[in-house]
Amino acid sequence: MVAPKKGKNASAQSKPGRSLALILIAIVALTGGMFASGHTTPRLGIDLAGGTSITLRAVPEEGQESAINKTNMDTAVEIMNRRVNGLGVSEAEVQTQGDRNIIVNIPKGTNSKEAREQVGTTAKLYFRPVLATELSGANATGSPSPSETGGASDKATDKATDKATDKATDGAADKDKATDGDKSSGSPSDSASASATTQGRAASDALKADPSPSAKTSDGASPSPSASASGDDATAKLQAEYAKLDCTDAGARAKAGDGSKPGDSMVACGQNSQGQWQKYILGPAAVDGTDVDKAEAVFNTQTAAGWTVTMKFTDDGAKKFADITGKLAQNQSPQNQFAIVLDNDVVSDPYVSQALTGGSAEISGNFDQEEAQGLSNMLSYGALPLTFKEDSVTTVTAALGGEQLKAGLIAGAIGLVLVVLYLLVYYRGLSFIAVASLLVSAGLTYVIMSLLGPTIGFALNLPAVCGAIVAIGITADSFIVYFERVRDEIREGRSLRPAVERAWPRARRTILVSDFVSFLAAAVLFVVTVGKVQGFAFTLGLTTLLDVVVVFLFTKPLLTLMARRRFFASGHKWSGLDPKSLGAKPPLRRTRRTARPAAGPVDPKEA
Repeated sequence: MVAPKKGKNASAQSKPGRSLALILIAIVALTGGMFASGHTTPRLGIDLAGGTSITLRAVPEEGQESAINKTNMDTAVEIMNRRVNGLGVSEAEVQTQGDRNIIVNIPKGTNSKEAREQVGTTAKLYFRPVLATELSGANATGSPSPSETGGASDKATDKATDKATDKATDGAADKDKATDGDKSSGSPSDSASASATTQGRAASDALKADPSPSAKTSDGASPSPSASASGDDATAKLQAEYAKLDCTDAGARAKAGDGSKPGDSMVACGQNSQGQWQKYILGPAAVDGTDVDKAEAVFNTQTAAGWTVTMKFTDDGAKKFADITGKLAQNQSPQNQFAIVLDNDVVSDPYVSQALTGGSAEISGNFDQEEAQGLSNMLSYGALPLTFKEDSVTTVTAALGGEQLKAGLIAGAIGLVLVVLYLLVYYRGLSFIAVASLLVSAGLTYVIMSLLGPTIGFALNLPAVCGAIVAIGITADSFIVYFERVRDEIREGRSLRPAVERAWPRARRTILVSDFVSFLAAAVLFVVTVGKVQGFAFTLGLTTLLDVVVVFLFTKPLLTLMARRRFFASGHKWSGLDPKSLGAKPPLRRTRRTARPAAGPVDPKEA
């Protein structure tokens, strides 16, 4: 007799303990990571845990009522969704309501204030020349130091861009060309009142004369003869706004610059590195935020700057940036500064000494990683095509979602019990392997969902729970395919151990094809949908992948080990593998007939 040839596959099948040990190590490692991270339960979506619901209303710019259309609304939804959802599974839901409203639902556990800013911020970035600046409100008492009157550094806003900054460059070659406000002297005044008077006169002259950055206004030049009466009125109005502006008042800060167009001069507020509020008069925008080609948060290991936001300009933007810095470099303080203005808030006001021609810039200062990424995200995702006003912000209770979750879990438990009962009745002893595999799959799903919450922002919502319930059927289907292949081999007259090995290749192909179709459907659904439906698709895809892992590393090795036990190998009637109850054919070796001897002459006596 020739011994069967043992290949690589046979060797792997003869050592199922390795596969079981591997999946056991994975379960222990993932569970340990879950407890070490402190996140022992999945993060819940807004429909289960409650959260914040924000209603935003599109407001048309003057003379642009037609801009509020379906195309622009859909674009705004897409940008907002990318801002708050990241990978799309954090379950912040963004959708239109009517023809000009957008509803944003932010789950509990998310920084709702930051999310509100990420959603509603139009991210309108402009580079404007500084015409005048001084400390505002209570900060203006006493004799300010030169650095205080000369401009603020490390500007902060009420938004995610707090603590933004004091330095702009155009690459490594020009990083030393721009110096921040803390390194430059301010207005050479002896008192706050003198400073205010000097700067007010300079700003007035700058506004009345050529509004471009090249205007020499710091020496109190006379107004241009070409200034119109309407221009004088606008200048006087702006001066009045600047005089009464108190940036320490949150309400005044929110109104500063409202209604200003890019081509208008405006007043604005910002905060310096000492946390003091400063007010500004800014000239018309010289560079638009759309001229920024790319923004990225990076950690600068070569300097003490820490986290910075780098910006690369378009070709047109690089020319504008070089032009404004070249003109500003010819002026005296504070007219040699330009303000980086994000939605009417000054986030940085660097000085320049010469034109920056590299086509890139860096905003640096006291950023932490979250702040730097928040600013870079708003700039990278671009400005919203419409202006939105926050109509309402309400807190969503989790009571209704909790009831729905309870009902969903009851439905899932009933389905699971029915599946187990079916397995017990039909497969008997084999149901032990199926139930053990279901428990392993459920445990892995729970642990991974708990880890994905803090990792990628995954939040478990009702559709995701439905996806997990559907996965019970997918997983059970894989077991049934394999068990039926084994039973088919036993019906052909083979003993259990050979049947387990011969059935595996065919069952494996069927399981892989079935799971591939399920995963493909989940992937397509995830790509073409948004919000809660993505939660269903994500959970379905995850559990489908886990089904393959469990079947290969747990179900198959466990059945191989059980086939060596007498209870299963002998075909006990409660094992689910009884050859008699399965209608097995007689063993092939018993059907062979003994060959007769060759016929020869017949002895007459015997005849």
